[in-house]
Amino acid sequence: MTNPCSCRPDCCTQGAPAGCEKISSPFVPLPAAAPKDIPCCGSPITKPAGPHEMPGYTICQFVRNFTETPTGRVPIIDTRLTGRDWLGAFRVRLGIFRDAYQVAPGIYGAGSPGPDSPVLVTANYKLSFDTLRRQLGSVDAWIMVCDTRGINVWCAAGKKTFSSQEVADRAVRCNLTQLVRHRQLVLPQLSATGVSAQKVKQLCGFEVVWGPIRAEDITRFLKNGMTADETMRRVTFSTTERLVLTPVELYLLAKPLVRVLAAVFLISGFGPGLFSFHAAWSRGLYAAAAFVLGIFSGAVVMPILLPWIPGLSFSLKGATTGLICAVLLPRGLSGTAFSALMLVVMAVSSYLAMNFTGCTPFTSPSGVEKEMRLAIPLQAVAMLAASVLWILAAFV
Repeated sequence: MTNPCSCRPDCCTQGAPAGCEKISSPFVPLPAAAPKDIPCCGSPITKPAGPHEMPGYTICQFVRNFTETPTGRVPIIDTRLTGRDWLGAFRVRLGIFRDAYQVAPGIYGAGSPGPDSPVLVTANYKLSFDTLRRQLGSVDAWIMVCDTRGINVWCAAGKKTFSSQEVADRAVRCNLTQLVRHRQLVLPQLSATGVSAQKVKQLCGFEVVWGPIRAEDITRFLKNGMTADETMRRVTFSTTERLVLTPVELYLLAKPLVRVLAAVFLISGFGPGLFSFHAAWSRGLYAAAAFVLGIFSGAVVMPILLPWIPGLSFSLKGATTGLICAVLLPRGLSGTAFSALMLVVMAVSSYLAMNFTGCTPFTSPSGVEKEMRLAIPLQAVAMLAASVLWILAAFV
């Protein structure tokens, strides 16, 4: 296979250059005759050519320059985010091309790192990478990016892509023993579910130091002699942190919602005359409003009120907020019709509330699975009952 694209450990994988075939992450290696010390990525050239560029290659926009090390040339990154970085973050917050938002695994530098500089480990999800690098404006450090398949630290640890084996293998591939004199790796605390410090030490000889939960504390952590205080170890899930998840939930609902609403309008047309387009429209608007209210309840109201809603079950919390929000349903409906729409609001709200179980420190994987096995059948039964009642309401 002949392919002009190279993906070096210091190279971004945000799209392939023209003619580059992406079969996985990373891209297909350069032919042996081509220079292998020129990092590239597939973004369009938006700046003047630099001394490291060559035809067909573009250096990642976050790479400022390069430093020569015993292991070869290492890219030095810019710790300031550009408008393009912020736009990319906004895009993935909406769930758009999240799976492709990643940087290449390997070693990077921040500031003027040397043999005694700390090695900070992170995931190759670009949002995680950007969150870390923007905190390193006054820090000289190496950044070792692990191949987590473009998944953030916490989720990658749970999926075992941020693992002991990956951390150790990456340290070996990056020749860290030649790059630094010490034998310490600073890992984010949220990766602890997937990484065994003992196993990493056995595999590559580097000791794991658990860093703070939030990247914003990394500078203070390093100044404290790699010691974390209580605030650095505490996981929070504030209202802002909960609501930042809402946009992606709403975006991911767009396509299925179109199909669901089409079915809602169809069901709403059944009545004494078998089927009525007028009834499909008039009654369908009421049913559609109930679905929208359920979405608002489960994706917006529930995250806001989460700490104050009684119970531990997220599905039950969602159903509770759905019951509360049902008071906003249109008046003048028959008891049968109102009951049907109330069930819709509660079922939709309950289902969407469960999406937050994987984003909080309040749940465990086994607990989530147990809740889903119990809640999803009940939600399906509620939707079936709502459909039957809504059709019967046309005959009342």
